[in-house]
Amino acid sequence: MALIDVQGLTRSFRTYKKAPGFAGALKGLFHRDYETVFAVRDVSFRVEEGEFVGFLGPNGAGKTTTLKMLAGLLHPTSGTASVLGYVPWERADGYRRQFALLLGQKNQLWWDLPARDSLELNGRIYGLEPSVFERRVDEMGELLGVRDKLSTAVRELSLGERMKCELIAALLHEPRVLFLDEPTIGLDVVSQKVVRDFLREHNRRRKTTILLTSHYMADIQELCDRVVIIDRGTVFLGVRPRPAGRMGRGARAGARDGPPEGPPRLGDPDLQGAPRPVAREGLRGRGGSHRGGHPPGLRGPMRPGAGAQPPR
Repeated sequence: MALIDVQGLTRSFRTYKKAPGFAGALKGLFHRDYETVFAVRDVSFRVEEGEFVGFLGPNGAGKTTTLKMLAGLLHPTSGTASVLGYVPWERADGYRRQFALLLGQKNQLWWDLPARDSLELNGRIYGLEPSVFERRVDEMGELLGVRDKLSTAVRELSLGERMKCELIAALLHEPRVLFLDEPTIGLDVVSQKVVRDFLREHNRRRKTTILLTSHYMADIQELCDRVVIIDRGTVFLGVRPRPAGRMGRGARAGARDGPPEGPPRLGDPDLQGAPRPVAREGLRGRGGSHRGGHPPGLRGPMRPGAGAQPPR
């Protein structure tokens, strides 16, 4: 049985469409027009225990909304989900002690307190023994290079140092499932590499099941076993690399061993269909696909041999 099993998950919001200006505000007192917006629509996928899965899509695709539903912060409009055998939005105590959610643009550490104070509070909440708490904090602080920063107020830490402390707080109770929403956003290349190396090692040693959203392809290539792609609230592609290892270790995305069993089925629960071309706005001009030179909207010098003559 899959550790994370999502079937037909849908979340819609009812939004008010206000007419512009004072007259529109006045009209809204007596009559309002509403619009139903689907943040997530009929999403289905499965994640096995110990997998490191990338959850990709453009801004507004529904990635964070899906993670919030799996963490129990939002109730779905329809559909089902099972994580560790629990229904997430029922918020059972046994479930909350076995998962962690890290949002790259949200803080869980107290802003004006040293990071260690927030970590100690988390340790008390999860009932960790003092010796276990100290061992885990020292180990992760050493691996992430922030052991000497834990006594500094969070507001005085750099973005990279703060994110590393957030990772320690999320993994302090050694959750079986970890949801990561853009953990490397805004970090410099050195901090990104430190975080990636830490997550890779943690997944290897602890067999933690991790669902990662990121716009940095280096994160996906170096960490993920496979990816699930979502756009406009709907999953339309699942890609699994060859068994050689992570996607960045010479495995071609979507490669299969042997002939395919049939055409890919979008929406297939196990999401193991081979990728196929998807026409997207911005990749085609109004008059059809471009044949050479720059794609529409892109400018700048081109490399010799890439469709343009080299400078003389």
